Amino acid sequence: MSRLYDSFAELLGRDPRRPKPDELPEEIREIHARKKNDRERIENIRVELEHKRKNKQPERLRRKRWLVLLAVNLLFVLSFELDIQLLEGALTASRFAGFHMADLNSALQVMLAFKHVVINLVIGTTTVFVLWWLLGGRTFCSWVCPYHLLAEWAEMLHLKLVKKKLVKDHPFDRRTRTVLWVVFALLALITGYTVYETISPTGILSRALIYGPGIALVWVAALLAFEIFYSRRAWCRYLCPIGLTYGVVGATSPFKVQYHLESCFHEGECRKVCLVPHVLDTVIKGRARGLHVDIGADCTRCGRCVEACPTSSLTFRFTGLDKLL
Repeated sequence: MSRLYDSFAELLGRDPRRPKPDELPEEIREIHARKKNDRERIENIRVELEHKRKNKQPERLRRKRWLVLLAVNLLFVLSFELDIQLLEGALTASRFAGFHMADLNSALQVMLAFKHVVINLVIGTTTVFVLWWLLGGRTFCSWVCPYHLLAEWAEMLHLKLVKKKLVKDHPFDRRTRTVLWVVFALLALITGYTVYETISPTGILSRALIYGPGIALVWVAALLAFEIFYSRRAWCRYLCPIGLTYGVVGATSPFKVQYHLESCFHEGECRKVCLVPHVLDTVIKGRARGLHVDIGADCTRCGRCVEACPTSSLTFRFTGLDKLL
């Protein structure tokens, strides 16, 4: 229960809390102490990193994730262009084979704005809620959201510019996202208008792909430029209410990324590639609270840390399934 509370608190913007020694089980304290004085561990890190440098492997899971994301969004486009009515609408609200589906954040905005609950909206949100609860965390963000893909590409360019010392990253307070979530909810309730939907890059890009580009794409381009030249992945990390909504929904999901303390060398390769590195605070030497620690609700389930870890100390796990196999 304590870990779930910390997961929610970190999702809402609190910095990860470093555990005090007396909060840890004796077994865990002994492992931390042993690793602190283990010179062989340092040498193993050097060997692992040198091997990685000489044998750089392609990020296969990342490419698969991009393909899934593109396929989902292109299915909307093809269904509209060919008029086959398989997947109608856009990511904010749609019908798949006649069955209603609705983005949870958009549905909340609509209900707050119109002070009315439509039965189709209830059906659509229930379906989507169960889907993303099963997949967990912010899976929607990294596997479906079109802006997330553009932001990843923008991040790659940002990192190249940082390496050349042409730009510098400027992080923001992660609690800003929670504040904006409340602000947009109140605006919808007070004005009777879904204010957030007019500036949501997710909705703008989804509609632009399906129905054609509009002036709103200027706003999306400005966001990307801001992330390239000023703040790395600013929208997804510090601002987007959609990510917060799905993080809350997936917080108790049975599908997780799990960290295994015993095998970890603490070389930090996972944190270098993580889209939301604060969720991997537990991999820092001396921070883990148990032998096996579930990564928190802000995790996007992108899998980059799983592929990057040279000791396989991060793995995907579906609670309960391992007992059946």
